[in-house]
Amino acid sequence: MAQGRGGATQATLAIGLVMLALLLLNGELAESTQFIVGDSYGWAFDVNEWTNGKTFHAGDILEFKYQKGYHNVLKVNSDGYANCKSNNAISTYDSGDDRITIESGTHYFICGIAGHCSNGNMKIKIIAQ
Repeated sequence: MAQGRGGATQATLAIGLVMLALLLLNGELAESTQFIVGDSYGWAFDVNEWTNGKTFHAGDILEFKYQKGYHNVLKVNSDGYANCKSNNAISTYDSGDDRITIESGTHYFICGIAGHCSNGNMKIKIIAQ
């Protein structure tokens, strides 16, 4: 009988350790970072270098702050990004304080106001792990 109880205790301990590991892993994955695009300048001209040195993960939040009516945020495909084309936007945001949760993969954002993307470099490419 002692052998049976020891086996049950070891199994319970093993299950407990597996559950703890899953909780720790889940907690790590559940954490997200909120980024203000452009930092203190916000979503503005010459923001295209803002992503340099930053690492993005699925679940992170991009906050685009800008003067409503003067800028907007368009999520576009790679062609829209490369050529500053706003006509086939995936999503359009224009509140002046837009929060976008990203998934893993590549995301492209531009300002859809005429000339802002091409002349002012108001575009960013985000690669989230």
